[in-house]
Amino acid sequence: MKKFLFDCGTRDVTASIGILSLRLLAGAMMLIGHGIPKIQNFAALKATFPVPHFLDKVLSSPASLVLCICAEAGATALVILGLATRPAAFLVGLCMVFASFGYLDAAPWFQTSPTLVETKELSIMYLIPMIAIILSGAGGYSFDALLHKEDKRRRW
Repeated sequence: MKKFLFDCGTRDVTASIGILSLRLLAGAMMLIGHGIPKIQNFAALKATFPVPHFLDKVLSSPASLVLCICAEAGATALVILGLATRPAAFLVGLCMVFASFGYLDAAPWFQTSPTLVETKELSIMYLIPMIAIILSGAGGYSFDALLHKEDKRRRW
């Protein structure tokens, strides 16, 4: 289990460049567009931040915001660096599942008009690369690859 969670996956050069670009681009979009603005506007958001309806008995609005910041800023930074990549991508993906099917539960799946903004489409579009990163690992150009050297060739 430890090998699956913290191993970098493939070390093939071409595949590693593809995974690196996926990690950097999807991670930067999430961090710059969602994580950092939530940190900057913490005081204004903490009273009104939404809590998914199935967690409203367990979480308060500030706690929901802190968990969202941990995923969208902290875990996303780990995905960008390629450090503990699979668990970090899982946290970001879980946050996107909560956004899609918790907060945006009644919203439509796709944006059908220029003025319709709240749809599941964006959060699912962030979920898709996180699933790919969970399945593939961080690739050869990551801190996971530096920390977990391969001693012998894999047989699977």
